[in-house]
Amino acid sequence: MSEFVADLKKIKERARSHMENGAVTENYKADLKAVIKVLNEVLATEIVCVLRYKRHYFMAAGINSDGAKAEFLQHAAEEQQHADWIATRITQLNGEPNFNPEGLASRSHSEYAEGTDVISMLKEDLFAERIAIESYSEIMRWLGDNDSTTRKMIADILKEEEEHAEDLKSLLEKMA
Repeated sequence: MSEFVADLKKIKERARSHMENGAVTENYKADLKAVIKVLNEVLATEIVCVLRYKRHYFMAAGINSDGAKAEFLQHAAEEQQHADWIATRITQLNGEPNFNPEGLASRSHSEYAEGTDVISMLKEDLFAERIAIESYSEIMRWLGDNDSTTRKMIADILKEEEEHAEDLKSLLEKMA
C-alpha cells in the first residue's frame, strides 16, 4: 500500500466553492435523485412498520400476549428511529423526506396487515421484516461504494431488522 497523499489545497478550494451543497461533494458517485427516491421508499416502509407495530401493540390480547406486546412496542420505537435516520439522510443529500400519508402504502416495500390475533400479528410482522431484510440487502448491493454513508446506515438498519425477525420467530416458536 502506498502512502496516502491528498491535495488539501484543491480539497479546500472545492469545499469553499460548493458549500451550499452541504454533505454532497464532488466525490459523491451515486445517482443522487435515484438514491433520494429509494430512501423515500425506505422511509415509507419504516413508517408503515411503525404503524403496524403500534396497532399490534394496542390490539394484542389474551393470556399469552404480554411478551408479544412488549416486542411490538420495542420494534415500533426502533422502526421510528430508522425513519428518523432516513429522513435525516435524505435532507443531508439535499432531498425532501416524503411524509405525505397519501400514497404511503404504495411507496412502502412492506404491507400494512392488521392481523386478527397475536399469532397472525407475529406472522405478518415477520413477513414484513423478511421483506425489509431482502429489500435493504439489495439496496446495499445497489449502492456499492458509490454512497458509503447511506450504505452504512442501511446496514445498521438491516442489522436491527434481522434482530426483529429473529425475535418474532422465537416468539412464534414459544407460542406454537
